[in-house]
Amino acid sequence: MPADPAGTGPGESGEPGAKGVVSAPGPEGEPVRTSRRFPRVTRDTARPEGGGRAAAGDAPAPARQWPLLTVLVLTGVGLLLVALDVTRVGLLVIGAALMAGAVMRWWVRSVGMLAVRSRFTDMLTYGVLGVVITLLALMVQPNPWLEIPFLEDLVHFTVR
Repeated sequence: MPADPAGTGPGESGEPGAKGVVSAPGPEGEPVRTSRRFPRVTRDTARPEGGGRAAAGDAPAPARQWPLLTVLVLTGVGLLLVALDVTRVGLLVIGAALMAGAVMRWWVRSVGMLAVRSRFTDMLTYGVLGVVITLLALMVQPNPWLEIPFLEDLVHFTVR
């Protein structure tokens, strides 16, 4: 098959009004080559629901992102406690910080950068991680505060 100087091949159309992917704009700004292989090009991504500023634009930067900073500060305190060998309490603080993030994502209308995905996905992610970390913190050895036999058997089975 001979090469086509216009850059169109089988299944492609060089018509300016053709739908498809624009490979490069021509001198007049119209598409030089379009393809049916990739029907759409993502030009921009939608901001997650609740992803706007948490405070007015004239507020200082930390005030605009207070939900995220709350979760980060609580997590930092928890990590500091873990580093100071107060492991169980530190992990409980980290789990509580993530669960607080889930509650803020549900309750606060605009949470700034705490919004990463859809509201449901963020709540589920923060909540599940917070609950799992909290449960594991309650089961830390020695002298666990919570004993769940099948989870202990599962841990011993996977560690062996």
